[in-house]
Amino acid sequence: MREDIEFEAEGDVLRGWLYTPDNADGPVPTVVMAHGFSAVKEMYLDKYAEKFSDNGLAALVFDNRNFGESDGEPRYEIDPWQQVRDYRHAITYALTRDEVDGNHIGVWGSSYSGGHALTVGALDNRVDAIVSQVPLTDGYHNLRRLVRPDILDGFREQFDQDRLARFNGEEPQMVPVVSEDLLGDAALPTQDSYRWFTETEEERAPNWENKVTLRTVEMLGEYSPIDYVERISPTPLLMIVAENDQLAVADKAFETYEEAHEPKRLVTIDGGHFDAYVEKFEETSTPATDWFVEHLNR
Repeated sequence: MREDIEFEAEGDVLRGWLYTPDNADGPVPTVVMAHGFSAVKEMYLDKYAEKFSDNGLAALVFDNRNFGESDGEPRYEIDPWQQVRDYRHAITYALTRDEVDGNHIGVWGSSYSGGHALTVGALDNRVDAIVSQVPLTDGYHNLRRLVRPDILDGFREQFDQDRLARFNGEEPQMVPVVSEDLLGDAALPTQDSYRWFTETEEERAPNWENKVTLRTVEMLGEYSPIDYVERISPTPLLMIVAENDQLAVADKAFETYEEAHEPKRLVTIDGGHFDAYVEKFEETSTPATDWFVEHLNR
């Protein structure tokens, strides 16, 4: 069963869905979920939540602040630390629901929010199990790998100009999330990013917008979940890494896994970043489901 939900978070209302098993006769373990960079919940999070619910778990899915159906200003700005706090607000809200077993809470994240799952799991002792799928683990490293040095230098100049403009009360500067022109000023300048976002918008998520604030790109370079991964233990951690991930680069994800302490498990898929959601859905959702069932039903 799926119910529309909303909850207050530092003055803004965040909106999403609560999935519960059809045969539940009391509170059940619950997974808290949000999407990655600029994505909205309609971009396949329903499929993961349905899988969890079909296996006896509740799933609380929400749109990130400033995106989708959630409130927040400025629109289309991603502050990673605000999103981490919003995961924690979502956990707090989950604990108020009669359907939720507050002693058995999992967090799931993918791509940018895969990094949030690591960070939240390290900082919030209410979390009992973590799944981090194709995660961004080092924003500075990622930017240097994705963006040509000359374009990155141009971004830095724009960051300074945008900071002054915003100080003077002007609207934030925007950049596309993706672009067909791989040499253009896109936040995610890869071919598979352009294809996945545009195709998924057309098929599933017409409310997705191809833009983020310029400051979003600056804050991406300042965010480093790998710095927190050693703190996760003894919370059980499952990482799912795409071996050919060129967006949330695979080598850094493997390095992050090595820095994590037990208990942990690594699952790899043969494919790229976005294969996790579609072509390899069963290969990502099944181990995630098994991990939560194993560790949240203790």
